[in-house]
Amino acid sequence: MIPRSARRFLVVRLSARGDVVLSSPLAGALRRTFPRAQVAWAAEERTADVILHNPHLDEVIVWERASWKQMLRRGRWTSFVHAALDFLDDLRSRRFDVAIDAQGLLRSGAVAFLSGARVRIGMNSKEGSGLLMTHVVRPAGDPRVMASANAGFANALGLDTSSFALEIPRGPEEMASARDLMAREGLEEGFIAACPFTTRFYKHWFEDRWASLIERLPQETGLPVALLGGPADREAADRIAGSLDGTVADLVGRTTLGEAAALVSQCSLLVGVDTGMTHMAHAYGRPAVALFGSNTPYLDAPGPQAAILHSGRDCSPCNGKLTCGGRIDCMRDLSVDAVLGVVGERLAWAASQQ
Repeated sequence: MIPRSARRFLVVRLSARGDVVLSSPLAGALRRTFPRAQVAWAAEERTADVILHNPHLDEVIVWERASWKQMLRRGRWTSFVHAALDFLDDLRSRRFDVAIDAQGLLRSGAVAFLSGARVRIGMNSKEGSGLLMTHVVRPAGDPRVMASANAGFANALGLDTSSFALEIPRGPEEMASARDLMAREGLEEGFIAACPFTTRFYKHWFEDRWASLIERLPQETGLPVALLGGPADREAADRIAGSLDGTVADLVGRTTLGEAAALVSQCSLLVGVDTGMTHMAHAYGRPAVALFGSNTPYLDAPGPQAAILHSGRDCSPCNGKLTCGGRIDCMRDLSVDAVLGVVGERLAWAASQQ
């Protein structure tokens, strides 16, 4: 599918943050297979920070999709047309030989198509995006193994997958900002990162359980807790933090995505739902406890430092179909005591490695 003469590659994985993390090994696989090639990655502005410092990429092309949507909502048609044409001209000026759509949606397929690449390969293309591809690959993947579909896709493309590690390193400015935040919040001696927030309500654990967990974590582990999330999570964070008797380093909406990722890279342990930050912990080799229910991106922990908590109900994963009538029973099965127990086990494992 990929001509050996190809020298200019575009990987399209626009969103979501967690999926960009899980597809990040594609950059290294391309680089090992085509060491002298130019490799670019297209991402939306809200996810570009995830992949920005990947060492195998020559550049990250940012599609400011949210800005375009805002222009359309406000009826700024001239601005929208100019922005779209500028993006298109910039994209096509790279003269890509191969565009790899690792998302498989109509919008990602459109970016691959509009790049002008003569070879366009889609992964599990849907929403009609397959019509924009020259090839479509449907790797089966193993639902138990993290990033297995991406690895299967890379193998089908004939790429070197001798290593398929997640790679989302942080830049020096992000690391410096994270260290400053840790100093101001008293987190320098270690902390637990709590990541309760995600875009789909059916992937959430319950706010009262988060409050109870965050209340008890410092008592049972001796470590302070940092609450991480974006500006859109502010109201939920206020509800959780407002019900606490103790204190939490509430950093929700106070960091960029890159700074939050840098904090994750320094945490003693992360506990979170199916969200980008949770997957980032695996990329940095940090101890982690992941709470999965109606959506299970993988079921086997990626290493001894991590643990996956999943109820094991036959109806899970339902991927949002919610056969339980919306009760999200699979997440309700995960008790605070169970989470605390696994947190203690992972911290004990980490201590034994020092």
